[in-house]
Amino acid sequence: MGKLFGTDGIRARVGDFPLDVDTVRAVGYLLARYFLEKLNRPPRFLIGRDTRESGPWIEKAFREGAVIAGATCESVGVITTPGVAFLTQNFDFDAGVVVSASHNPFYDNGIKIFSSSGKKLDDEIERYVEEQILSGFKISPAEALDVRASVDPAYYEAYLDHLVRTFDHLKLDDLKLVIDCANGAASLLASQLFSHFGCQVKLINADPNGRNINENCGSLHIDNLREEVLKVDADIGIAFDGDADRAIFVDEKGETVDGDGVLYVLSDFLRQQGRLKNGIVVATVMSNIGLELALERRGLKLVRVAVGDKYVLDELLRTGSDLGG
Repeated sequence: MGKLFGTDGIRARVGDFPLDVDTVRAVGYLLARYFLEKLNRPPRFLIGRDTRESGPWIEKAFREGAVIAGATCESVGVITTPGVAFLTQNFDFDAGVVVSASHNPFYDNGIKIFSSSGKKLDDEIERYVEEQILSGFKISPAEALDVRASVDPAYYEAYLDHLVRTFDHLKLDDLKLVIDCANGAASLLASQLFSHFGCQVKLINADPNGRNINENCGSLHIDNLREEVLKVDADIGIAFDGDADRAIFVDEKGETVDGDGVLYVLSDFLRQQGRLKNGIVVATVMSNIGLELALERRGLKLVRVAVGDKYVLDELLRTGSDLGG
């Protein structure tokens, strides 16, 4: 057995440690027990997932363990990772759990856990769960409960409403978009969201079957998106990954606009509006010198952190900055 948590939670081949039923159940139990001891009351967890065929049984195993330890679990069903983070923070959950392996193939899966503030789980909690699991902690099958979950659509609707209200000022009536949903969590949300802004939207790879998530599509495979943008004469193409926590953009010529390009455009827009606190943009060590020099010409500073969105967020909070990626 190796390390349990990586930079983005637990991730592995489905059925292998640590994504076997017993270990997932134990993770749910230990997380609930930790919060029960810290809060001195039963914790509330929200669970969401992407479209992988393994998602339902992984969610069920996690829920079983958590309920045995005294937690209350509610399910939002298929939703994006940012959706779980938002709902966890705004509906008073003690933790939010996402069953997803992001951009990986369907035969991988994972567990991401958010704190009540919508941030990634504290290292202290990860260490507690990891030490217990790696020392052999198990829940006997006899202890497992037959826990059946019903999905509450109110949470999904609340997140969609939040997105619409947040970007209500956008006027996209004259734009034509192509959106690659990676046969993942954005497959329904993208259509419902962008229809509010008046733009023409063509969805591709928005028909998940449990096994086609990220299969030759999405943010790691954008050739089809490029072709479709040129074919329909679209203004922009957007490719999400399986849990829609990342996006790649394509312009009207089919050229990729990478993360550095997106950060530059957003930073300049915010700078012109006086909304970029401290003149700081936070990025990872993967960002290149070109972005740094371009920002310097605008009087802005690039701060680099280790790879992982939790490190970007930590630096944003530490410096009181507004933009990172």
